[in-house]
Amino acid sequence: MSNVVVVGFGPAAHRFVETLTERGFGGRITVIGEEPRPAYDRVALTSYLTDKSLEELTYAVPDGVVTRLDTRVTGIDREARVVTTADGTAEPYDVLVLATGSAPFVPPVPGAEHAFVYRTIDDLDAIRDASREASEGVVVGGGLLGLEAADALRGLGLRTHIVEMSPWLMPRQVDEGGGSVLKGHIEGLGLSVHAGAGVKEIVTDAAGRVTGLLKPDGTLLDAQVVVFSAGVRPRDELARACGLEVGERGGIVVDEGMRTSDPAVYAIGECALAGGMVYGLVGPCFTMAEVAADRVLGGGSGFAGADLSTKLKLLGVEVAQFGAMDGALDVTYMDPVGGVYKKLFISDDARTLLGGICVGDAGPYTTLRPFVGKPLPAAPSDLLFAGSGGANLDLPDEAQMCSCNNVTAGAVRTAIADKGVTDVPGVKACTRAGTTCGSCVPMLKQLLEKSGVEISKALCEHFTYSRAELFDIIRVRGVTTFSELIANHGTGRGCDICKPTVASILASLHNGHVLEGERATLQDTNDAFLANIQKNGTYSVVPRIPGGEITPDKLIVIGEVARDFGLYTKITGGQRIDLFGARVEQLPQIWKRLVDAGFESGHAYGKALRTVKSCVGSTWCRYGVQDSVGLAIALELRYRGLRAPHKLKSAVSGCARECAEARSKDFGIIATEQGWNLYVGGNGGFKPRHADLFASDLSTDELIRTIDRFLMYYIRTADRLQRTAAWIESVEGGLDHVRDVIVHDSLGLCAELDAQMAHHVATYEDEWRATIDDPEKLSRFVSFVNAPGVPDPSIVFERERDQIKPMVVTSS
Repeated sequence: MSNVVVVGFGPAAHRFVETLTERGFGGRITVIGEEPRPAYDRVALTSYLTDKSLEELTYAVPDGVVTRLDTRVTGIDREARVVTTADGTAEPYDVLVLATGSAPFVPPVPGAEHAFVYRTIDDLDAIRDASREASEGVVVGGGLLGLEAADALRGLGLRTHIVEMSPWLMPRQVDEGGGSVLKGHIEGLGLSVHAGAGVKEIVTDAAGRVTGLLKPDGTLLDAQVVVFSAGVRPRDELARACGLEVGERGGIVVDEGMRTSDPAVYAIGECALAGGMVYGLVGPCFTMAEVAADRVLGGGSGFAGADLSTKLKLLGVEVAQFGAMDGALDVTYMDPVGGVYKKLFISDDARTLLGGICVGDAGPYTTLRPFVGKPLPAAPSDLLFAGSGGANLDLPDEAQMCSCNNVTAGAVRTAIADKGVTDVPGVKACTRAGTTCGSCVPMLKQLLEKSGVEISKALCEHFTYSRAELFDIIRVRGVTTFSELIANHGTGRGCDICKPTVASILASLHNGHVLEGERATLQDTNDAFLANIQKNGTYSVVPRIPGGEITPDKLIVIGEVARDFGLYTKITGGQRIDLFGARVEQLPQIWKRLVDAGFESGHAYGKALRTVKSCVGSTWCRYGVQDSVGLAIALELRYRGLRAPHKLKSAVSGCARECAEARSKDFGIIATEQGWNLYVGGNGGFKPRHADLFASDLSTDELIRTIDRFLMYYIRTADRLQRTAAWIESVEGGLDHVRDVIVHDSLGLCAELDAQMAHHVATYEDEWRATIDDPEKLSRFVSFVNAPGVPDPSIVFERERDQIKPMVVTSS
């Protein structure tokens, strides 16, 4: 079998071709998709309207796979084994895989053609466009996707109604008690819930514009945008047309190997009817794809059903359901004031866990889901609060850890024992567990610990403490020198790991000059000379230009300095001007002229704040809604010189068009009509990551206070050379924990964090100004200590595009 054709290009299709290529399939693979783009992450679809770009959501197409996008398949000739597309092209196949997915169900009510559905990127683009001229919206459907759609409309600024035919929201995941608590949460956010209601008509005006939704009881809900999210139907029309067996209520009938009634044709994902069921969750669809790929390659794996457990966060509310939703006995906890509902279903002999529901606190889900169908590991009342005690429960090998990728506890243990995995990223790489929705990551950490994996927290051979622990020792005990710290809490004389780390901590806490006294001996090469060393032994000079705003006089000074010292100049992506090619003995002379002109250090050499990038904002731009330049300057001047575990970058965009690229920064700010949205944990580099939304519609004072605490908590607890993105991922509880600490003061630290930042702001001093005024500090800026005035003869340049560049020296 050398020619595989896949019809449909969603997540299941992508997982199928990815599995085939990873396992060395040698034939031709062609994927035909209706959308004008490759497969993308539908689980995170709503984030497209908030903080994710299409590029971030799109899956990479495996090498060698041929794609035909924006192409509709119109027919299948099973006898000739040919697929025909709308443009008349015939695509022959040896194996055909139908991954046509599902289509949104739109009830046949008058005016439905004027409503939207919530399924694809194009659907979301259309909803966003319509919302620009709207003030109110209605979502029909109160299930998983319906609540996501409601959250999207709310995020687009619409007053939002949810209409659900069932008596409560999410009827497939929660019971009436859970639905009641969920309704309270959602209405507390300002949305209106209409449960036990239907749709009689979508009302439009004479021009066909939507004006409202009419309920059967005669109630009219004003709305200019109506979105149907009332379920989906399997897309099996191609299978029906070519005579494949389909279910009575839809879906392409498949066996355990995902074969249809034609052995040459497979069906996977939401279009497949496996064991009499159509699965709409990503986990089972991925498993189907992997089974089909294995069968195509000659394997014997089978699909025997799937865990339909669900854990998610909708409109800020944790909701989880696992196992059965009924049982002979149940144990319930309900806190209407706190908005928490938990319920466990157990067997009639009170020995076996059958399932559970959580609303408002999904802590028990991760721990208890693997025990469904197994003996209760503790008293039922204790298990309702098992979120914090889950590490004490021993999971059986067959317990499923990751439902998205069908990974068992045994598979994780095998990766730990046989492949030497010692951390969560290693588990993810070996097993795929935790790579889709991420809800199983806490259990992966627990399993690592229970498996006896000892992950050393020692900073280096001289300290048995982590960086965070050293920070607390220095802070609590008032340590002011490295000598004092290593004498009392370490061994030896230190190394190039612990010395710069401790120097950074001392600078963070005390804000003294990095070249003052003993501290000068602790710095790495860049901090030792307050400049970045380049490939040929020269240094760069980077003056601070807050917000990218600079006067003509200062531009002239930079130009004159660059001309007089023969430096290479470049405008950077961070809205600064870099001067390259300075010899070490020239640095004080260059900085003397820059400091006299009003410049200060841009800290391009330090693990500190680099820059706060900015668009021109409301001052100049017709789309700007806030003064982004003013805020960027204020933030850069506030956090300049702030020493951290790694470099810090920021940006401020004056509107949602995001010209400053704030979501790629450690902390980024985007203006809204009501104030500012704060994003944290972004970075470029080897593994780019967009920042996550941390808080919305903050006033300027609220924003600055929140950033103060975020930065200080990061500085206090992060590991050496750990960017904010990796730090957030490593923190137990992730972004939610960080938010609880900073916004809700869950650890009682906020007063300390505020005081530490206030100390930094009050005691800041420009390092270069202090250096050029101190003869002792200046004495270190020489190429040769025994010949202070002699430049390094090995530094030579050649010219390119009218500027200098390091000369390439070739050996003969």
